[in-house]
Amino acid sequence: MPSYYTEKLSAERLKRCYDLAPLAVKRYLAAEIAHVSECILSSRRVLELGCGYGRVLRELSHRPAMFVGIDVSFQNLAMARTYTRGSGNVMLLLMDAIRLGFPAGVFDLVCCVQNGISAFHVDQRKLMIEAVRVTKPGGRVLFSSYAEKFWEDRLNWFRIQSSHGLVGKIDEAATGAGCIVTKDGFTATTVTAEQFLNLSRGLGSARSVQVVADSSVFCEIQV
Repeated sequence: MPSYYTEKLSAERLKRCYDLAPLAVKRYLAAEIAHVSECILSSRRVLELGCGYGRVLRELSHRPAMFVGIDVSFQNLAMARTYTRGSGNVMLLLMDAIRLGFPAGVFDLVCCVQNGISAFHVDQRKLMIEAVRVTKPGGRVLFSSYAEKFWEDRLNWFRIQSSHGLVGKIDEAATGAGCIVTKDGFTATTVTAEQFLNLSRGLGSARSVQVVADSSVFCEIQV
C-alpha cells in the first residue's frame, strides 16, 4: 500500500530531512547509530528494516558483517545503491518489513531504528513477531523510538522540514503527547518504554528497554 514515505518523502527528499537536522538531532542520530554498532559485536548477518536511502547502512558497513537493507520504496533503494557504493558487504532488497521473504533464523541481528516501528504504519506487534522469526536463536532484535525528553528537539526538526516543504504544515492543534500531525495527512507517533514492553511480551528468551543519550528508546529482544 502506498505511504507518505513512498509517495512524498523518499530518496533525495528524505535525505534533505537529515541534511537539515539541527545539532541536537544530529547528536541523537549519531548516538542511535553508535548504539546499534555496539550491539552488532560478532554478528555475521545483519538486517535493517526500512533502510531508506542507506544512511544507517553506510555508517555500519565498516563492521565485518554482511548487511541486508530492505525498503518498500524503489526510489529509496536506487539512491541507497549509490549511497553505499564501495561497501561490498551491503545487499539491498525491495521488501515489506511485515512480510519478510526470508526463512526463519537467518540473521544474527535485526534492527529497525529511527522510529520505523511507528513510521511504517503497520501492526506493530506483527512487525516485531516477523523480526523475531527471521532472527537466529541467540541473536538480537532492536527497535527504537524517540525518548520523551527529546520531544522539543524532534518537534523543532519537523518544523524545519515543514518550512522547507518536505512535510506539510504542522497541525499545531493536533500535535502533542509524542505525536506530530501535518495538515497534508502525515502522522508521526512514538512508542514508549512501557508500550515496547507490552508489544514484545512473550517474544524471545529475554527483552529489555533502555534510553540512549536521553533521545532514543531502544527495545532489545534476545531470541
